[in-house]
Amino acid sequence: MKAKLVLLPGDGIGPEIISETVRVLEVIAGKYGHSFSYTERLMGGCSIDQYGSSLTDETLVDCQAADAVLLGAVGGPKWDDPKAKDRPERGLLALRKGLGVFANLRPVKVHPALIDSSPLKPEKLIGVDILVIRELTGGLYFGWPKGRDVKDGRERAVDTLEYYDYEIRRVMELAFKLAKGRKKKVTSVDKANVLESSRLWRQIAVEIGSQNPDVTLEHVLVDTASMRLITGPAAMDVVVTENMFGDILTDEASVLAGSMGMLPSASLGAGGPGLYEPIHGSAPDIAGKGIANPVGTILSSAMLLRHSLGLETEAASIEKAVDETITAGARTSDLGGKLSTRQMADEIIKRL
Repeated sequence: MKAKLVLLPGDGIGPEIISETVRVLEVIAGKYGHSFSYTERLMGGCSIDQYGSSLTDETLVDCQAADAVLLGAVGGPKWDDPKAKDRPERGLLALRKGLGVFANLRPVKVHPALIDSSPLKPEKLIGVDILVIRELTGGLYFGWPKGRDVKDGRERAVDTLEYYDYEIRRVMELAFKLAKGRKKKVTSVDKANVLESSRLWRQIAVEIGSQNPDVTLEHVLVDTASMRLITGPAAMDVVVTENMFGDILTDEASVLAGSMGMLPSASLGAGGPGLYEPIHGSAPDIAGKGIANPVGTILSSAMLLRHSLGLETEAASIEKAVDETITAGARTSDLGGKLSTRQMADEIIKRL
């Protein structure tokens, strides 16, 4: 297979983890007879510095023409001015919108060898294997109107939580589809006791649930869900929720795995290229030191192979190599080890 991949290393540790992931992809290409071509572009803070825009039109066009997009991380203190005209995160939102991706898949699986790396009691972590599906195109991040004004002599800020029925329906249908290949259980997270948007969310969840009687559907309020992620995570399978709730809950869920550096994600749409990235940020405090954990990005490349290129065997081989590497005791500093970013990737490549 020949595939065109766009690389967006971004800011902070992004370039370090992307370069190691490309090494892994090249091993896969050689082993299985594929040819991957790479186009590297700026996005995020580095793009603001170079072009005055967190995402240029040219970069977006390149991404739209690719088979898949692999992103490192964006942001950092240098660009963290709330009053700035453009910020790195705006580029990420624009990229998701431009690619038409509407569902962010974040698997949270606790490796038996890393149970002691989590602050939770070990007995709470046995059997944890959750897939969180976060809706990406609606909610507070995109609702209109938004902004600031003065009303009754007081400064006012407004954000609008807005959802259309089709936005909810398509992400809910995906959740049920994926649940059928797992434990056949969907947990829909909302705030239907307060929010009208959540009442529409729940209404459509019930509708899709009735069309899939072989899948168990439960409704959980977001505050309860945040508690259950800590007190009983093993009881969850597929969790589907709206944009901001998903943003918060997936960061909370990363604690289960012991480190945010371990977790991958895939953002998918109805067609076109998917967007793949680790769930962690740019970690500016360790950027350039060569100690960042590349596993989340490497596992994101496995999701890229599976979902965008249809290469299941190749994806599984990366996941198996990562699993064996962790089992053998290889650790970067976030997991209490001493391996560098390059050495961790070396250990994974060795097992490929």
